[in-house]
Amino acid sequence: MKKRLEQYFEFASLGTDWRREIVAGFTTFVTMAYIIFVNPSILADAGMKPGAVMAATCLSAALASILMGAVARYPIALAPGMGLNAYFTYSVVKGMGVAWQTALGAVFVSGAIFFVLTLAGVRERLFAAIPAELYDAVAAGIGLFIAFIGLKNAGIIVAHPATTVALGK
Repeated sequence: MKKRLEQYFEFASLGTDWRREIVAGFTTFVTMAYIIFVNPSILADAGMKPGAVMAATCLSAALASILMGAVARYPIALAPGMGLNAYFTYSVVKGMGVAWQTALGAVFVSGAIFFVLTLAGVRERLFAAIPAELYDAVAAGIGLFIAFIGLKNAGIIVAHPATTVALGK
């Protein structure tokens, strides 16, 4: 069984061994473990039950990561994106007043559309048409948005009628 797994995952050609793979898996888990607690915290603000979100986060990340490794043979861990869940909660649900159930339905529909676009080969052409600088700008914007939410939740910045935000209370 051990030899078959080593052959399936091409240990010899990749110059790896069991110890290296286990350390890599553990390191990846520790790096991503914060998501187990942050995702339920953010989505609880949208009205979801934190315990259910935590269970769904763990199960979906485990299943997706196992499939990515076993089927695609690509060592990438998959988990919910913190930028998208912050957008979902604070812009769509709280900002636009959309019920979280309705917003979650929209997420499902957009995922189905994206899947069809991928199968049709449109996704690659769409991404190729977007300049690399725009990718960088979007990533920076999402990072700043998450930092803003963290500063707000920590009480470091607060709402202010004249300047939108201010330091402390």
